[in-house]
Amino acid sequence: MTTGQIDPRYGDASASPPPWADIERLLTDAQLYWIITVRTDGRPHAVPLVGVWHDGAFAFCTGADEQKQRNLDANPHVAVTTGSTGAHGWSSGTDVVVEGTAVRVTDPEALAALAAAWYAKYGEDWHFEVRDQEFVEVGSSGADTEGGARVYRVAPDKVLAFGGPHGQTRYRP
Repeated sequence: MTTGQIDPRYGDASASPPPWADIERLLTDAQLYWIITVRTDGRPHAVPLVGVWHDGAFAFCTGADEQKQRNLDANPHVAVTTGSTGAHGWSSGTDVVVEGTAVRVTDPEALAALAAAWYAKYGEDWHFEVRDQEFVEVGSSGADTEGGARVYRVAPDKVLAFGGPHGQTRYRP
């Protein structure tokens, strides 16, 4: 990602933008994210989910019958958010929004690497094996192990960081 650019309309133009490494660390360390997809009638659909920041992109999975999968079938554009500013007040923390296009991951090696990243981050709660271009749950999160989960990668088109004196900072590839 390039150096962040502060939007002077929403922050202190004399502040220094957070280094990309700090933003990427927030994306990597977050335990919970929210994904916003677009329903076929144009309404937004937002749900919490777990995922991993891996090789410069956000990865998540979804069942074939879930609403977000139906939304992705019609429109692959998504926003993924995480952060703590809302929970801890305006003057603390940083919230991050990743905007991009969800692209299905089907390569067995890429899926295996992502399954390993999920396991390294979440342990047995989100332990996946790869079968037929999907994840199959073998952990204890309560998910159905009969059906698989489709895996998606969202390479950022734009990343926004909110919080602190910088206000709003934009990062682009």
